[in-house]
Amino acid sequence: MEKYYFTSEAVTEGHPDKICDLISDAILDAALKEDEKSKMAVEVTIKDDLVLIYGEAKTTAKIDYESIAKKVIRKIGYDEKFNVITKISEQSKEISDAVEKDITCAGDQGIMFGYACDETKELMPTAIVFANKLAKRLADVRKCDVNTPLKPDGKTQVTIEYVDGNVNRVDTIIISSQHKKGVSIEELRGYIIKNVINEVIPKNLIDNATKILINTSGSFVVGGPFGDSGTTGRKIICDTYGGYSRIGGGCLSSKDPSKVDRSAAYMLRHIAKNVVANGLTRKCEIQLSYAIGVREPISIYINCFNTNRVPEWLIIKLIKSKFDLTPQGIIEYLKLREPIFSKTTNYGHF
Repeated sequence: MEKYYFTSEAVTEGHPDKICDLISDAILDAALKEDEKSKMAVEVTIKDDLVLIYGEAKTTAKIDYESIAKKVIRKIGYDEKFNVITKISEQSKEISDAVEKDITCAGDQGIMFGYACDETKELMPTAIVFANKLAKRLADVRKCDVNTPLKPDGKTQVTIEYVDGNVNRVDTIIISSQHKKGVSIEELRGYIIKNVINEVIPKNLIDNATKILINTSGSFVVGGPFGDSGTTGRKIICDTYGGYSRIGGGCLSSKDPSKVDRSAAYMLRHIAKNVVANGLTRKCEIQLSYAIGVREPISIYINCFNTNRVPEWLIIKLIKSKFDLTPQGIIEYLKLREPIFSKTTNYGHF
């Protein structure tokens, strides 16, 4: 019997990095709503009451960057006043000319990965599914319960015990949540176990040996950008597979669909999910690579970790025959010109 443990973490939308991700994606959606051909790579940094918005944009949309940022922050749950500074320049003409030829080409070189497995109904690794669901539940409870002790910032972490490659039990659950002043750790622990953990983790996966750790650092009253700084794109492990699968070289949030860091990562997840759902394999990891200004992928690679029921070369052949993997083909297939990206920002893009 082979036994091993794997851990993934997630964060709430009130984490400073995720505040920045959401502002970036809200700006992207605002641009796409007015101009579907917008080219956006606008990022955000936040510390205390200062928000810095910077990057490149090529769009006909009229964007009120300051208003978008403040609206996002208020919606997350922060009531403090924030000062917003913007530094936006137009996308380089050299990059623009390389991408927009007679047909959309890759907006940059790079590698992207997609992954799926049959552990969960979401066809995702168990640890990251539970970590993201716990993080989302923290936010949902905070927003719905008028007497909640919770505040917006928080992190979750789940360790899964595997036996012979299969999920056996939840070994450890860690939750750190910002909370209101005057709330004891004992009160917080009881509230989170009852309203968050018990509502997310299946009872058959928890036993007497499962460790539940709540706010192990003690009091967590000062949080969000007032307790830490944040920047767009620093949570790509949380955004993807929780470390269970490899990921590409770039982040997802803030990038318009011509950036294959984002669009190809979405497409590869879609393909890997279909490969597993159709019973060709129990696990599937796919890699593509691109070059800036080049239409077709440079390479495609697949690894089924010896769980495949048909040869990997045949799966690659099927993928090539059924999916257009050019940037324009991906954009059209997944309808990525629409302002949908704020929906993907939190609790896992996949």
